[in-house]
Amino acid sequence: MTHSSREHTIAIVDDHLLFAGSLEKLIGSFSGFQVQFKARNGLELQRKIQVQDSLPDIILLDIKMPVMDGFETVEWLTENYPKIKVLALSMEDSEQTILRMLKGGAKGYLLKDIHPDKLHEALNEVMERGFYHSEKVAATLLSSLHPKLGEEELVFKENELIFLQHACSEMTYKEIAVLMNLSPKTIDGYRQDLFNKLHIKNRVGLVIYALKNNLITI
Repeated sequence: MTHSSREHTIAIVDDHLLFAGSLEKLIGSFSGFQVQFKARNGLELQRKIQVQDSLPDIILLDIKMPVMDGFETVEWLTENYPKIKVLALSMEDSEQTILRMLKGGAKGYLLKDIHPDKLHEALNEVMERGFYHSEKVAATLLSSLHPKLGEEELVFKENELIFLQHACSEMTYKEIAVLMNLSPKTIDGYRQDLFNKLHIKNRVGLVIYALKNNLITI
């Protein structure tokens, strides 16, 4: 391999073979980068990464994949190979998905319709600075830290906040009622009030809201 001392290695994890093949050719045309290997999902990545002579510098990771998706994969990589820089590369552009990938350890989030020049810039920046935040990601992070303009300031009763913290644990609602020395009916009332107040429909929504607004830490 020529220029090995200067070239950064990339692994592509994507179940769309045509896209992965095109991406490999594109990266091959960038100075300073080359594709080390491709995998179709997180499980295949686990197998392949363990037989490499050296680890890739960057992993471009799709999110929607069979067998083992991007969420599970980024958490596994963060736990087992924290030095590898993971860039999510997906068609998904929901705020919730972006935040979940960044919380899982991704160093940046790119949409698949990105301009080739922007992709090259993102790869360079993640190698130099350790992360790459596009305008879309920066806006998402900002809006997750600050309530939307025009939203009324939400006021919580003390017991609602205590219930919210317990709801983010693995306890059942009945167990929370016992812990808070309240009837299950009262707990149901707190739950429904929070669902209405926060415009959410389930317990997962409570956890995401609490995380985004620093009401709990994990």
